[in-house]
Amino acid sequence: MRVMKFATDNERWQAVARRDASAEGAFVYAVKTTGVYCRPSCAARLPRRANVRFFDSAADAERAGFRACKRCKPNKAPRNAEHASAVAKACRLIETAGEVPSLNDLAHSVGLSPSHFHRVFKSQTGVTPKAYAVANRSRRTRIALAKSRTVTAAIYDAGFKSNGRFYAASSKMLGMKPTTYRAGGKGAVIRFAVGQCSLGAILAAATERGICTIALGDDPNRLVRELQDRFPQAELVGGDAKFEKWVAKVIGFVERPSVGLNLPLDVQGTAFQQRVWRALCKVPCGQTTTYAKIAQQVGRPDAVRAVAGAIAANNIAVAIPCHRVIRTDGSLSGYRWGVERKEALLRKEKGERMKDEG
Repeated sequence: MRVMKFATDNERWQAVARRDASAEGAFVYAVKTTGVYCRPSCAARLPRRANVRFFDSAADAERAGFRACKRCKPNKAPRNAEHASAVAKACRLIETAGEVPSLNDLAHSVGLSPSHFHRVFKSQTGVTPKAYAVANRSRRTRIALAKSRTVTAAIYDAGFKSNGRFYAASSKMLGMKPTTYRAGGKGAVIRFAVGQCSLGAILAAATERGICTIALGDDPNRLVRELQDRFPQAELVGGDAKFEKWVAKVIGFVERPSVGLNLPLDVQGTAFQQRVWRALCKVPCGQTTTYAKIAQQVGRPDAVRAVAGAIAANNIAVAIPCHRVIRTDGSLSGYRWGVERKEALLRKEKGERMKDEG
């Protein structure tokens, strides 16, 4: 038998007393002395318990002669639903606009003040409106460069109104010039090196913007082939003395993750992927989280599978610690570079944490 939350008056009163937002939609409460009914989370002054009545819905309260609170508007859709709808509308505007809309324009379009809209958007998506717009434009640029006949056509297909704006933004979005990206990395220089660590072979590669790949495996040649497949026309430069120092830092970091990796990263992904990866980077060394918790943190509790897909798309092992994500039942699940390596990394990190705490 399913037990309903907030089924009793006592449970409902406790929810009102703590202004519990999770009780939204479960009931409303009315104050006999004022004739007004409110949401459980209303910020109005807490009434005396003796003056409070509970109703299952706003319609029930109004039939009993109470009027809606002008502050919390309990006769409207729940705030979370209103916020989700506002953010969804703003996202559609960003995705379909030729030029990126300003914060003021976006806020006005959904009926919120700019500062409130900014807070709501970030709480719902995990990123600011500007960051979402940048990631969306990056995605559109990549798609346009892959499909358009020329770079000039791609400029306008991606929504840019001028060549100057496109070229000013494209290097940061792509990690290389647009013509280079369109040609599978042709003309780009990607430095790389392969080494050995306690987890087997390790490959680190970097564009001019920073580390773009850290890969683990058993066969170093296979790691190099996979890098070549990602950038089939790029110039892969191995054995660079300066980059060898970077690789040494990467290996040292893999052997002892708690020291951190003080190197720039060239992280490319969709807005959603980047939200997931940022959430991963907040998981402390020596601790784990679950796919469901990450989904909640990025504001998409119903998108556990999408979160798993974003985690699987990560190309930078350990530095973006996807190995710290496990199933809700505590099992390790899959890992792009092998479950055994995932287990070894978690064991290593747990040992470091226990040593530091001891």
